[in-house]
Amino acid sequence: MTSSLQATQPHETAYFRRTKPIEISEDVRTSFFVSTPHAQGAWQEDELHMAPVSGLVAAELEAYQPRKDFITTRISFDILGKLHAGEVKVVTETVRPGRTIELIQSTVYAQGRAVLVGRTWKVIASDTSNVGKLHDPELPPLEQAEPWDEMSQRWPGGFIRSIQTRKFAEHAPGHGRVWITTDIDVIEGETPSPFVKLVGLADTANGVAPIAEPSTDNVFFANVDLTIHFLREPVGQWLGLATSANIGATGGGITSAILYDADGILGRCEQSQTVRMG
Repeated sequence: MTSSLQATQPHETAYFRRTKPIEISEDVRTSFFVSTPHAQGAWQEDELHMAPVSGLVAAELEAYQPRKDFITTRISFDILGKLHAGEVKVVTETVRPGRTIELIQSTVYAQGRAVLVGRTWKVIASDTSNVGKLHDPELPPLEQAEPWDEMSQRWPGGFIRSIQTRKFAEHAPGHGRVWITTDIDVIEGETPSPFVKLVGLADTANGVAPIAEPSTDNVFFANVDLTIHFLREPVGQWLGLATSANIGATGGGITSAILYDADGILGRCEQSQTVRMG
């Protein structure tokens, strides 16, 4: 197995590169990739950050038998094992076909084992504007936020170094208020859609405004999953996050976030944490 550093070249412009042609057989799509240093995680040097892996899975789910009359209402990710840097394989297939609702699944393999499963519910689009209402608060526009480099000061790793962040004055521990983007593509040579790009940023919610500091509190609080619910299809290049972080007294934690894009409220995401002391 090739390591992340061995498999990459200088001046990478993406988190992953394709290494073989896509294979399609009996409605199963299989893609092969190698990670670049930009995809490096924050907890271990030889591990991938879940954010770019989420973007990779989103790209494969989007490319699998696309239907223009459908919208994505939920995408979920469960981490099954260490997200090893280097070569990965993504296998995508239909779990539940349907004329108005379908469930699609992608499984990521690294070092010979399944390490992450992503699933997306897609439903047929319809005009519901007559009954549409939004009750979540708006996030101020990107132009009112200030550049903020504390993420890269708090967290190590190639992925965190690859993102750009702006925050608002009310941003505080456990109460995140930021906009995030990146100039790095998910897959080399493939321009990501807003869906792929913004899904590939959502996992940052867990580290935007933590209520415990890994370095000073000697605590580990990695998330084991990520679930995103959408009101509509994403637009634009920036993801807004209004986060709320909570840690219980028995080893569990939750990070919740309202998500925003260029058109306003986009949806919500939740992350379950495994919290461990030093």
